[in-house]
Order: sequence, then structure tokens, then C-alpha cells
Amino acid sequence: MTFETYARGWLERQTKYAPGTLAFYRRSLETVFPEIGAIKLNRLRPIALENLLAKLRKRTHRGKPIKEKTVQKYLTVVSAVLSDAKRNEIIEKNPARMIDLPDAERKAQEIPTMEEMQKFLSALCYEEPVFQLFYFLAINTGMRRGELCALRWSDVIVTGSYEGYIIVQHSRSTVSGEGVQEGKTKNGRTRTVSMNEEMFSLLRGFCYRKMRLRDESGIPFPEYIFTKDDGTPIHPDTFSKHLKALFAELGFPKSYHLHTLRHFFVSTLLHEGVDKNTVADLAGHGDTSFLERTYCHPQMQRKQDAAKRMAECLIPTQSAAQMVS
Repeated sequence: MTFETYARGWLERQTKYAPGTLAFYRRSLETVFPEIGAIKLNRLRPIALENLLAKLRKRTHRGKPIKEKTVQKYLTVVSAVLSDAKRNEIIEKNPARMIDLPDAERKAQEIPTMEEMQKFLSALCYEEPVFQLFYFLAINTGMRRGELCALRWSDVIVTGSYEGYIIVQHSRSTVSGEGVQEGKTKNGRTRTVSMNEEMFSLLRGFCYRKMRLRDESGIPFPEYIFTKDDGTPIHPDTFSKHLKALFAELGFPKSYHLHTLRHFFVSTLLHEGVDKNTVADLAGHGDTSFLERTYCHPQMQRKQDAAKRMAECLIPTQSAAQMVS
């Protein structure tokens, strides 16, 4: 069996990943098929993969050489296919694991300062309620864009007065040529995030707005949290474009984008002493390796402090009341 034949079958069996992740896997494999697709699995050697990487490094994107990090991502996908073949006892070894790779240059994450976030939150009070809630949840939970867009009201679990948690189990993402698709989270795992008092208040206020809209105009109460007035889900790109424009108005660096709020969430918790395993769990990372490569982190702390710490670092409780009401 050739690598391409097995890889296409492997793709069909992958049901635990978000649509965007699967689309990336598919594009990556289509890129490597011309070089190694016709090779039999049991004849695929490290030298063939090294030749593949050498050719990929000579490619350009928009006139610039492909970054080493991107080249290594292709190998990661190839390795995933070969690991599956090994697990199914089709091959004895995974040749991708035998490749010596140079260190990929990692661009340091640009993290907003606390002053910038205070300025952002102050400006957010004048935005539409749907944007207020979306960005506030992004800052306080570290959820990815697609995870926020896929949130349903049924995912919000109330356990007491101003207490509860959110179940993160779906993702809505844009797939090139296929529009918006919904699937599982990026790594296919379900997680929960605790709500602090501000999050609870904003969600409750936003829910009341939707209920008033239902009562006044007869529009059914929506399944999803982030919807237009007619109840249809808002396109994920709408939030990205709106935030880019807002950041520009505030004079923030051009490199800031929606995912920057997630970086702020992670870095703030680590700086405040929340242990890296807890932060990885809250952010939906499979393990702590990404945090260790990307962020600095201090001593260990307890998980239950995480939600309160975000609220204490950002704004006083009464500031949230200025938002959705």
C-alpha cells in the first residue's frame, strides 16, 4: 500500500478534530503527495523524508522562503499518518521520528500589557453587546474564536448565585472553499471553564436581551449564544474584522488580533502563579509542552483561583455592569 492510499484513508477516519484542523491536514498531505505519495509504506525511508523537507525549504510563499516551522508542520502530519500505520502493524518503525530537525525559529508572542487591556475594556463598554460579551469571554476563558462561535446556551451551566461553568465541546470555523463548518474542538477534547462573577453577569444580561427580543418580535430564542437578531449564528470573521478595527482605533500594534486575547489569558494566569497544568487544561492544550515553548511560567498554584484572578486583574466588578444590561 502506498503512502498516499493509506494517508487518504487515515484522513477519512479522523473524526475527533475541528474542520479547520482537518482542512490543514488535507492541504499538508496534498503538498507532500507528489514527492512521497507513490512510495510503498514499508519502503518509505528517512532519506525520502529528508529529500522532501529539502524541497519544501526551497519553496517560497509570497516571494519569501517558507519558514522552518511551517516545513516541520508538514512533517508532523506525515508522522501522524505513519504512527497510525505503525499502530496498525503495517510498518515496524516510523521513519519520520528518525529525522534530525533544526530548531525552528519561534517568534515571541506579543502579549498586551495590563494597561492596554484596561484601555481596551474601557472602549468595549461603547461597543454592541454581542461584541462586548464575545471579547470579554475570550479574555476571561482563553477560548478560541471557533469555540466561542459554537457556544450554545445549553453549554452554560449555572450552579448557584453568580456561579457556574461553560462546557467547551464544539468549534465553528471557516474552511477554504467550504464556508463555515462545525465540528469538535481543535484537539477533539471537551473541557470546562469556570465563570467569574463578571462573566456570569454579562451572560445573564445578554440572555435577557435575547428573551426581550423574542417577546417583542416573536423571534424564537436562539440555540447559539452569538447570533444576529434573526437568530442565525454570526460568521466568525465578523468578530476578527471588528476587533482588528477596534485595535487600530486604540492605536494598538498591527500584529494584535483576536487570538491575542487568548495569549493574554494564558500569560496572565501563568504570571499570577496558576500552575501550567491547570492553564493548559483551561486553554484546551493537550499538554504543557506548548506553554513551555511559548510562555514563561512561575510557581504552582491552585486551579480554583484561576477564574477569580482574571477578574481581579482586569476590572472591578461594577465595570461589567456598564456593559450588557
